[in-house]
Order: sequence, then structure tokens, then C-alpha cells
Amino acid sequence: MTSATTGVRLDCDGPVATVTLCRPDVLNAQTPAMWRAMSEFSRDLPGDVRVVVVRGEGRAFSAGLDLSVAGAAGPGSFAELATLPEQECADRIADFQAGFTWLHRPDVISIAAVQGYALGAGLQLALACDLRVLAEDAVLSMAEVTLGLVPDLAGTKRLLDLVGYSRALEICATGRRMDAAEADRIGLATLVVPTAELDATVRDLAAGLLANNRDAIVEIKALLAGAAGRSHAEQQRAEREAQTRRLRDLAGRGE
Repeated sequence: MTSATTGVRLDCDGPVATVTLCRPDVLNAQTPAMWRAMSEFSRDLPGDVRVVVVRGEGRAFSAGLDLSVAGAAGPGSFAELATLPEQECADRIADFQAGFTWLHRPDVISIAAVQGYALGAGLQLALACDLRVLAEDAVLSMAEVTLGLVPDLAGTKRLLDLVGYSRALEICATGRRMDAAEADRIGLATLVVPTAELDATVRDLAAGLLANNRDAIVEIKALLAGAAGRSHAEQQRAEREAQTRRLRDLAGRGE
């Protein structure tokens, strides 16, 4: 399954799907057409897929928004969005966000394989994934503020959860760039590896995830994803309920 004409493609190999940004000539700069295609990938994903890898073709993950598209006068441009009624503009942005938020799906684990630039929309795409494996040459930035904009592709909550309020504010409000070592130090990276080892590391990580029971991993992901919004007692109850489901399923007594 491909959407190469939009600059992004989906390839499935058994339980592993790979989303590839394939505009290496512009460092995989993103467009609204790419976001719509990525949203459609969620509907196209075969039911046996358990791991989704997101990567960029060439030497960068994604240098962010394609300003040649956003700054023009066509569909999805700043000029067009600014002319829309407020609710219609917000609805359009919600459609864009859907290209990112499906990577949060409870039934898959998503891995961003990041090398080179991950700027603006590129960083938000990496944040949309459950895990981020960074090459040592990775450069990250939440650069929207440098255009007078805010991050609006579902990245702010994920960033806050990873690094805390004050660090998230500093990253978003300055738009500064950070290297892989700093990203690792503040909790943005799951792993940092030599650039030449990025693909192999992601394959090994995917294999480790696939080696374990799918339903158990789905339950674990749900437990951890909801933990921040629960009290200790509520989290303990959620653990008990999840474990009861697992025990019944393993004993062949699940409904």
C-alpha cells in the first residue's frame, strides 16, 4: 500500500508496518496532503500489524512543514486557512492532527526512527510515536514559534508528559535546536544509537515487542497511558482488572 505521490508511503511486512516520508530532496518536509495520507493509513492497516515504524528517506527524518506549500495560495496554505470561519479552520486542523494521533492507537506500538533533522512537524511526528530511537546525528526543535505559530499537530501534551511543564515551555517558546544527547538526557529519546546502527536497532526493538503476547502488551499500554489521570487506588484497580482479564484469557475463560 503506497501513497508515494503524496510524499509518504505505507509498507506492511507481516506484523510490522513502516510509514516512510519519501521527499528526501526537501528533507522530508511535510504537507497537508501527507497528513491526509497518513490518516488514511490507519484505516488501511491490516489487523495483524502490531508495530508501526515511522522513518524518513535519506538523511533526515523531517525538516518540518513545507513552507513552499504552506506559504503559497493553495489548499492547506496559511492564506487559505486564515480566510476560513474559526470553526471550519479548527476542523481542518483536526483533520491534519488525525495523521498523527492514529499512532497512539492502543492496539499497536509505534516507533520513530529519527536521524538528522526532526524540526517542527517532524518533532511532533516523532512525539506521536510511543517510542523514539534517535541516531547520534539527530537534531530536534519545536520550531513553530519562529513562524509566529503554535505546535498544533498533537505534540504539546506528549512533550509535556515526557519532559514536564517548564522544560516543555522553554522548548516550545524558544524554538531552539537540541542534539540527541540532550534529548536523551531530558527524556525525549527512548534510545540513542550511532547513525549506522539506527535501522538495526529499530528492527531489534520491533522483534523484542513481537516476541511477547499481543493482548498483554495492549493491556500494558492502556495501563501506562491512563496512569497519569488516575489516583494510586484507581491505578491499582485498573491493574487488578487487567490482570483478571489476562488470567481468564490464558485459562480459556475469556468472554
